[in-house]
Amino acid sequence: MIFLDTNILIEILKGNKVTSTQLNKLAEPLAISSVTAMELVYGARNKTEVQRLDKFMQLFQMGHLSEAVSVRALKLISRYAKSHTLDIPDALIAATVLENQAQLFTYNKKDFRFIPGLDLI
Repeated sequence: MIFLDTNILIEILKGNKVTSTQLNKLAEPLAISSVTAMELVYGARNKTEVQRLDKFMQLFQMGHLSEAVSVRALKLISRYAKSHTLDIPDALIAATVLENQAQLFTYNKKDFRFIPGLDLI
């Protein structure tokens, strides 16, 4: 399974052909974190855009927050928030990917590259 980071989804929604081509090369099932879904909805301009996003997000499996994800995210925040400025949404996304033993497709590798075991695309 490959989770798509928020920045990847934004590029897809903007019609970025390079991102779409890269995405089409991925053979794995594609998923998003519920945190990514929240970030997209939060950034929507209006209710019409939220409705379009809801339809778009149905194309992907959803990785929801769980106790295991929360525990792992807290450990990541404790370890990396001050040294690497890891923020809460990124910690939750990384923890979701790790708990699902998946990969993360992101354009912001600098935000995640220091997390052991996190396989980035």
